[in-house]
Amino acid sequence: MLDIIKPIKTASIHQVPKDGSRLPLMEAFYTIQGEGANTGCAAYFIRLGGCDVGCHWCDVKESWDAELHPLTEIEEIVKTAEQFPGKAVVITGGEPLLYNLNPLTSQLQEKGIQTFIETSGAYPISGFWDWVCLSPKKFKAPDASVYPYADELKVIIFNKSDFAWAEEHAAKVGAKTRLYLQPEWSKAEQLMPQIVEYVKNNPKWRVSLQTHKYMDIP
Repeated sequence: MLDIIKPIKTASIHQVPKDGSRLPLMEAFYTIQGEGANTGCAAYFIRLGGCDVGCHWCDVKESWDAELHPLTEIEEIVKTAEQFPGKAVVITGGEPLLYNLNPLTSQLQEKGIQTFIETSGAYPISGFWDWVCLSPKKFKAPDASVYPYADELKVIIFNKSDFAWAEEHAAKVGAKTRLYLQPEWSKAEQLMPQIVEYVKNNPKWRVSLQTHKYMDIP
């Protein structure tokens, strides 16, 4: 049975300053990137609260309600990120493109920190990025303007129909975009043989695994 999807409260999203000076910070932590093109690299993750995409298999549903997470000055976020030796920040959510990310990313880059984003692409791009991971979801289609920015397309495979759906999105990104298929964690054992065969037959795709779960790290 699928989890019941409850709509998020949007009041605090509307209260987030449009100038991007404060953002709803759910959590931030220094770890190893576990998925996609940058797997295995040290990175500081900044998880912003607020999401209206509503994936029933989301493993951070506590990020959906932005009201639960304090509005935090971006100077404070950047100051903390500077303390770690890995000079790469991954901004994720929730759905980070709900917000104006120009000020946060510009300040990070001024400090010599690379900026990566993981997004469903449900909203137009903001921010200055060294790497954009577009991970589209069926529950809310990407904004068409996001596709040209995608350095990486990472599609979560939950059932057989998702392969054809992945190809629909691959046709919309640039020729240099790296393409990844990633099994939904709870069905990974069941889906992996299908993904392996698909990639063998369609070698433009690569396999992404949630290696951080195997390493038992955030």
